[in-house]
Amino acid sequence: MRIAVNTRLLLKGKLEGIGWFTYQTLERMVKNHPGHEFIFFFDRPYDPSFVFAKNVTPVVVPPPARHPILFYLWFDWSIPFMLRKYKADMFLSTDGQMSLYTKVPTCLVIHDLAFEHYPKHLVPSQRFYWRHFSPKFARKAKRIVTVSEFSRQDIAKRYHIPEAKIDVVYNGAHDAYKPLSWEEREKVKTQYAEGCEYFVFAGALHPRKNVVNLLKAFVAFKKHHRSNMKLVIVGRMAWKFEELAEMREEMRFKDDVKWVGYMNVEELSQVIGGAYALVYASLFEGFGIPILEALQCNVPAIVSNTSSMPEVAGDAALLVDPNDVEDIAAKMGQIYKDEALRAKLIAAAPAQVAKFNWDISAEKLWESMMKCFDK
Repeated sequence: MRIAVNTRLLLKGKLEGIGWFTYQTLERMVKNHPGHEFIFFFDRPYDPSFVFAKNVTPVVVPPPARHPILFYLWFDWSIPFMLRKYKADMFLSTDGQMSLYTKVPTCLVIHDLAFEHYPKHLVPSQRFYWRHFSPKFARKAKRIVTVSEFSRQDIAKRYHIPEAKIDVVYNGAHDAYKPLSWEEREKVKTQYAEGCEYFVFAGALHPRKNVVNLLKAFVAFKKHHRSNMKLVIVGRMAWKFEELAEMREEMRFKDDVKWVGYMNVEELSQVIGGAYALVYASLFEGFGIPILEALQCNVPAIVSNTSSMPEVAGDAALLVDPNDVEDIAAKMGQIYKDEALRAKLIAAAPAQVAKFNWDISAEKLWESMMKCFDK
């Protein structure tokens, strides 16, 4: 069987949520199914490390697609041509987009519908593209995969798609995320937090991640507690970050906030593993991989009580209202003062982590892909 795959988000040194899902599942899939041929469609020169096995044929398909107009050209003009050229039996697209002009059965991964819930967080061109085309993609796809039960129900309800057409394939966390020794934690604290304990946030910095409220909550926490606790922010400035950039310069206790930018997985696993707790008060997530990464490091979490996040965190986290700064600050204070509570959350982490595994995810994605051939 010839399986064509949209791999345009496999970008060396720039893997984020969707990119990691693509990487982790495909790396396993191509090796688990050596009798099948995989054609990887990149939209720009690719790194050889993404050619995972001999049964992978990498193809650069122009134009580079990083704008809605170029999305349209890539998916509805270039991809149909390439699917015909390589005689593909099916198409797997892991970034929520697909071609509306091909008869090749498509398995579409829709990670979340954040753009439907928070459309103002996108620029107008992006907002129009996603809200106009996503319902069409969902209806045309032969099979839909998503990353949480919350997102499965959200897609089914909003787009009037039968739930039976949608499969849940959870994310996992990289093997690099594991508990650190006392000595390792001390080294990380010295390197990133002046030797102090610290809360950590990790993710691309844009409005949906709600980092402005996190900073306000940290200021409130510092006012209420005589503590040298720091806050380490990991992530690149993505879009609509002007308010965040302004607050970064003007906020009280700004010297206690450490901005470290984007990190590779080896660095990030150390920073998360060394944290006192993860604070992830995002407004909306289809999954929320940093939550799982923290739990895999035996680091307790404070997470939003919305969308998929309670599903991912289970009993290993405190839940907060992401729109309530005082609630976030209070939970930070609670986990800071109550060592017994923190220990209880840490003890609950391994059982929750066991529910998520990339090996299982890769096989479940394969099973969903094969349903594209069901009559």
